Amino acid sequence: MERLSTEVAIVGGGIVGCSTALYLRQRGVPVVLLEKSATGAAASGVNFGGIRRNGRALNELPLAARALAVWRRMPALLGSDCEYAVTGHLKLARNDADMAELEAHARAQAAYDIEVEMISRNALRARYPWLGEAAIGAAWCASDGQANPRLVGPAFARAALAAGAEIREGTPVEHATRTSEGFEIGCAGGLVVTARKLVNAAGAWGGRIAAMFGETVPIEPITPQMIVTEPYPYFIEPALGIVGGDLYLRQIPRGNFIFGSGFGDATLDTPHAYVLPRETIKALAIAVKFVPRIAEASVVRVWSGFEGVTSDHSPVLCPSRTAPGLVHAFGFSGYGFALSPGTGEVVAELVSEGATSTPIEPFDIARFGAAPPA
Repeated sequence: MERLSTEVAIVGGGIVGCSTALYLRQRGVPVVLLEKSATGAAASGVNFGGIRRNGRALNELPLAARALAVWRRMPALLGSDCEYAVTGHLKLARNDADMAELEAHARAQAAYDIEVEMISRNALRARYPWLGEAAIGAAWCASDGQANPRLVGPAFARAALAAGAEIREGTPVEHATRTSEGFEIGCAGGLVVTARKLVNAAGAWGGRIAAMFGETVPIEPITPQMIVTEPYPYFIEPALGIVGGDLYLRQIPRGNFIFGSGFGDATLDTPHAYVLPRETIKALAIAVKFVPRIAEASVVRVWSGFEGVTSDHSPVLCPSRTAPGLVHAFGFSGYGFALSPGTGEVVAELVSEGATSTPIEPFDIARFGAAPPA
């Protein structure tokens, strides 16, 4: 049996966990991060890669603004821009009801200093002649963008390691308990970690960690499916989304189209998320309706990955209500990639100072009926 002692133990090696480790090390706090597989390998590494504020739930916008500031300084922070680019985000409408929804949300977002331009059918055709007839209008946010999710998690992990964090990959957590000195975390393979404080950044598995401390979160795994094509002459600069969320699409400068729609098959106890071919076929049909030229490119790879969706589709980001010293940061419900670098800053503040400058009250675990603070 191996034993480690540290100030803060972090469960989960996605972007939230790895960025928290980096920010804590920048404050001089000893950190051990425990990841069941490889850093950045779950939702952090297999998602669409959109960096957007447009169309988000209003209660997420302060956190999104904080994260955007991190994205903009990524090269200085990590030594890599992780292919982050401000390309804008175009949210497409299929009918008048969609346009009304986009217009109402644009007005609401204005209070958060987010500029959104509404584009009518004729203007949309003039500006983006490659769009299909399925799009009848759009909301355009020029300050949004995209990045390569396969680069971001590992880049934060490398930076955290260089700053002095200890990262244990291939180390699933089997149990965790509160002790008089803090926390004891038992891992597969016999590793036992004792820590004064604990961060639950376990993604889709975050509900299981919370349950170890008597906190119940209604969370279910989802497995979004993604598709990438061969390179094709570059013509789509903005990232695209559709009202209703059944297609999200972008083209990278190398020419590949990357898009997602539908879900694969898995449970939290299966080792991988499995692609369902029927969902891939549906995704291709939707994509061609909105961008007909995609039909000229061949698919080269499909994949799926895990994400945790809470019952209200909002994350859990708060101190524990039952275990002093525990901070939760999970359940981002398919929208967490863009928020993750800023979420790590918030968690580091909660761990180090007991409070954060970013409004997170809507994300308190108490909304699910958790016990009052211990």
